[in-house]
Amino acid sequence: MKSIKYYLIALLLILTGCANQKKEISFDPVTQNKFLLGTVVTITLYDNPEEEIFDEIFNELEKIEKEMTINNAITSEVIEINNHAGIEGVKISKNTFDVINTGLNYSKLANGAFDITVGPLVKLWEIGFTDARVPSHEEISKALELINYEDVELNEEQLTVKLTKPGMMIDLGGIAKGYAADTAIKILKEHGNQHAIINLGGNVYAYGDKPQDQPWKIGIQNPFLPRGEYLGIASVKNKAIVTSGTYERFFEQDGVTYHHILDPKTGYPVSNNIVSVTIIADNSMVADALSTAAFALGIESGLALIESLDQVEALYITNDNQIYPSSGFMQSFELTDDTFTIIDSH
Repeated sequence: MKSIKYYLIALLLILTGCANQKKEISFDPVTQNKFLLGTVVTITLYDNPEEEIFDEIFNELEKIEKEMTINNAITSEVIEINNHAGIEGVKISKNTFDVINTGLNYSKLANGAFDITVGPLVKLWEIGFTDARVPSHEEISKALELINYEDVELNEEQLTVKLTKPGMMIDLGGIAKGYAADTAIKILKEHGNQHAIINLGGNVYAYGDKPQDQPWKIGIQNPFLPRGEYLGIASVKNKAIVTSGTYERFFEQDGVTYHHILDPKTGYPVSNNIVSVTIIADNSMVADALSTAAFALGIESGLALIESLDQVEALYITNDNQIYPSSGFMQSFELTDDTFTIIDSH
């Protein structure tokens, strides 16, 4: 009788413990969109799809845009830095300071192939805007004199940034969207969300895993076909996938196509046989910066950089339908378009 009593008490404790465990409630995915940071931001939540979470994310992304943009804005923290180039340092928010600091670190890592002081060139070409044009050689030469990440002075204690030469311009277009995606993920973690997709115009973060503990299936764009046509599928979770490609923004003049990935060394769009580079990394800002850097560096130097980094993989696509993956990329990638050939360069 005594043993039965203890058994019932134990059973009751087990049942009570199970009842107290937080149950994961699944929902049909809920999606909201907003145009921010020069692109359509799409947030899809698969659990806890509360309106306040969407609002908090979009409000924070709007704040990032107001702090870091140099396009279609009267002022921002970065615009103020640029306006005071060669004059004095400008005090800014810690968020903007940290993004600039990260941008400088990756500018150094890429030996200037990615350079956040590329602003004078970006403004000169205006690719992606209605007044895009091919600048003169003289204009490009003058702009190149103003591009050097080493001419940025940071004061971490005072949170100030100074550009040492008049006319210099910081442009965070190569990493701001990545930072925004990482910020959105941070908010989701604070709210306890476990399944979501954050998409900033092709800068995708697959957060957590799909419900039922399945990895996300993220398509890698076929650069020769319309958007949404994929050459393969990456199976990931808690990963950022960012692609830089010649097909994203471009214009034609006198029968020549000029894309938006500018070479800080020559002043012209990067000229090689690469049409896109996709980076998979734990951090979206890292993937954002590296996608541009790896594109500009080219296959050999770019893959060497990627292989030197932990938890980062890359996939190059060339204009002759060849793909060059880093050593670990194919572990999570399935090629579905047989018109492409995988080149093993390891």
